[in-house]
Amino acid sequence: MSEKNILAESYNKTSYKAPSHGPRNIHVLKEAFMNIDGAMESEMYGKGQVIDDFQAKMAKYLGKESAVFFPSGTMAQQIALRIWCDHKGINKVAYHPLSHLEIHEEDGLKKLHHIESILLADKDRVIQLEDVVGLEEDIACLLLELPQREIGGQLPDYKTLEDISAYCKEKGIRLHLDGARLFEILPYYQKSAAEVCALFDSVYVSFYKGIGGIAGAILAGDKAFTDESKVWKRRYGGDLISLYPYILSADYYFDQRVEKMNQYYEEAKEFARCFNQCHGVFTKPSEPVSNMFHVHFDAPKEEMELILVSIYEETGIGLTSYVREVNKAASNYEVSIGDLYSQLPKEELSKVFKLLDEKMKAFKKS
Repeated sequence: MSEKNILAESYNKTSYKAPSHGPRNIHVLKEAFMNIDGAMESEMYGKGQVIDDFQAKMAKYLGKESAVFFPSGTMAQQIALRIWCDHKGINKVAYHPLSHLEIHEEDGLKKLHHIESILLADKDRVIQLEDVVGLEEDIACLLLELPQREIGGQLPDYKTLEDISAYCKEKGIRLHLDGARLFEILPYYQKSAAEVCALFDSVYVSFYKGIGGIAGAILAGDKAFTDESKVWKRRYGGDLISLYPYILSADYYFDQRVEKMNQYYEEAKEFARCFNQCHGVFTKPSEPVSNMFHVHFDAPKEEMELILVSIYEETGIGLTSYVREVNKAASNYEVSIGDLYSQLPKEELSKVFKLLDEKMKAFKKS
C-alpha cells in the first residue's frame, strides 16, 4: 500500500476530522459558485471582465502596477525568471536548494529555458544577506520563497528582506518573490501584502494553498513585465478557452479567508505547542511563523502510521493522511491550519495529544 493510503484509507470519510480547510473535492467548486450570477459572461483566452476585474483587484492588493492570472504557479514562475534572464542577458538565477523549481518541476527551468540555477544557503536554513553578497557569479534574478516550505515554513527576519532587496537594487539583480503562501506570513511580519511586495520586482501568489481555491496563481509586477508574461503564457498554452472556474473560486475564497490568516496563525502556534508537549515529538519551527509547520516524530514512518491510525480509531480525529520517512528512525508530516481547526472540540483534541504522548512513550520503551 502506498505511503498515503495506509493512513488515508483507514479514515471513515463521513466522520474524519482534521485541522485544514477540509477535503479538496467538488464541494469546493460548488460552494464558490452558489452565489454567482449565472448570466455573468465567461472570459475567453485570457480576455474578459471576469479575469480583468480579478487581476486589477489583486494588483491593487499586492501594491503592483499590473497582475496576470495563470493556471499554475509553476508556469508563472518559470516565465518570470525567463523574462528577467532575457532582460539581463544572463541565463542564471539563484534560489534555495529546496526551492520548488529545483525539486518539484523536473528541471523545467533548465530543459525549457536553458537557465542555470545557482543554489544559495545550506538546505536546512533560509537565505541570508551574506549568501547573496557572497555570490561569485553574475545572475539575472534572485528568487526568495516566503515561507521556505520544505524546512517547515521558516522565514528570514524582515530586516534581512529589506537588506537583500536594497543590495539587489544596487547590483542590478532582479528580486522575485515565490509568495505561494504570502497571505499566510503577513500576520508574522505585521506588514501588508503591498509592503512586502514593494521589496520585490515580481511576485507570485497561489490561490489553492492557504486560500483553498481549486487552482491558479497571480504573477504581478510593472505593466511592461506583465505584458511580456502574457506573451509567454500564450506560448505555454496557459490561455485556456476559459479559466473562469479557477478565477471565480480564487476570488470567492480570497474574500472568505484572507482576513482569517491571523486566526490561522494563532491557531497554528497553539496546535504546535500541543505537539511539543508530547514525548518524542517536535515541530519545525518550534513556534510557527505562519499557518503551516512540520511535525517530526522520533519514530519510523511505519510505526507512526500505526500510532496515528490507532489514535484516529479512538477519537475520530485524523492528524494527517500521510507520514514521510526522514530516516530509518524518524518521520514527519506537514500541518496547514484552516477553517476546520476551530471546529475541533478542545476536549477531543486534548485526548488526541494525551494518546499521542502515551503511545510515543510506549514505543520508546519497547
